[in-house]
Amino acid sequence: MRETYYAGVYWGRRQESAEECAWRAETFFRLLAQCHPSYAHWYEKTNSKRLGLQLQFEPTRDTFVRFFGKKKYQSGTDGFYFGAWTGHEEEDQGGAVTLFCGAHAEGSSNHVLLYFPVEEPGSERMLTTPVLAGVMRAMVRAWEPDWGIIVSDEFRDSLSEHGSAGTFMGWVTYFSSQRGEVPTLPEPVRVESVEEEGTLVILTPERLSGRNPEHLAFGRRVQQLIEERGLLRRVVERRLALDG
Repeated sequence: MRETYYAGVYWGRRQESAEECAWRAETFFRLLAQCHPSYAHWYEKTNSKRLGLQLQFEPTRDTFVRFFGKKKYQSGTDGFYFGAWTGHEEEDQGGAVTLFCGAHAEGSSNHVLLYFPVEEPGSERMLTTPVLAGVMRAMVRAWEPDWGIIVSDEFRDSLSEHGSAGTFMGWVTYFSSQRGEVPTLPEPVRVESVEEEGTLVILTPERLSGRNPEHLAFGRRVQQLIEERGLLRRVVERRLALDG
């Protein structure tokens, strides 16, 4: 089986209205479309691909306000959920997005996830550092997260026992400025600022693989340096059960 890669950004409780979340969603999809041609068209995600191909939408603020007004896209009284895909049925093209935003209850974990193609040649065209850096910048500018990651499942599982958001390094990792200053890191790591928001750390120019022992060793080395600066910590702390 091939490694599967995803991008994710995460932040804790943040009370936002449907209109505010809709504005962020519009910004996200607009910026994402500039990263790769596969992100030009979007469809509501359903259990049926055939039905889903009939649900194309324009990712505008008004569209998302309408979506978030529907009960099926509301998480009770606390947040909004939405899923979309690019309409590509082949695993070598397109992708899918899930987002959960506006939640403000204690312990809430707001997040946006983007899944990349699994098969070649699509994954080869999309899984490049220029595309991925653009994707993460789009996610950061739209959602203002605390932490973000682009990584394969295998690499994540090798560097993190629990995979808790905020606690491990990936191919591309984002740290908000509130987390602290990123230290000087060994080559070939590239560190880039994201306006006033925070910092991107790109471990390698080539595709980072959880099946490459050198990549794993280097990832652990950089992760230790980042951890020593206190930048790796849970986005949302676990709530401890009360005795009695």
